[in-house]
Amino acid sequence: MTISMHSASVPVYLTMLGNLSKWLDKAVAHAQAQQADPEALLAARLAPDMLPLLRQVQIACDSAKFGVARLVEGVAPTFDDNETTLAALQQRIGATVAYIKSVPRDKVDGSEAKLVTVPRRTGDPLQFTGEQYLMHFALPNFYFHITTAYALLRHNGVELGKSDYLRGQ
Repeated sequence: MTISMHSASVPVYLTMLGNLSKWLDKAVAHAQAQQADPEALLAARLAPDMLPLLRQVQIACDSAKFGVARLVEGVAPTFDDNETTLAALQQRIGATVAYIKSVPRDKVDGSEAKLVTVPRRTGDPLQFTGEQYLMHFALPNFYFHITTAYALLRHNGVELGKSDYLRGQ
């Protein structure tokens, strides 16, 4: 028995976005316990040349919504990238989850051989089959930004552990 494209994508995105939302809740609680401004975490970086937490969460959401939309040749919702609070990032996560849940399973399944085109800022677009796109581009990119958000929060004192990363909803 083979795994379906839906099973390899949608539950993964939903679980990890749910975890990310819980991490942000913990971040707020941590900052409040320290009598610190929770929004200060939005600028957190591990290195000077990396994107801050704010962008990591935005890109994780974009990776998930485009990860599904491109497989079904759909149109992902547009977000303005104007969040300035952890609460606004929570709304973005919620909107991403709602979109992903709205895509019918049967549209995702069977997308293994579909041509997927990923535009780039410079150069020609990348092209993949649906399976190549999901396994070698969309999911790795999504996990990169999810993991970086986790690391930024943990580095800044938010009490997170492996179980917070792996736990499902």
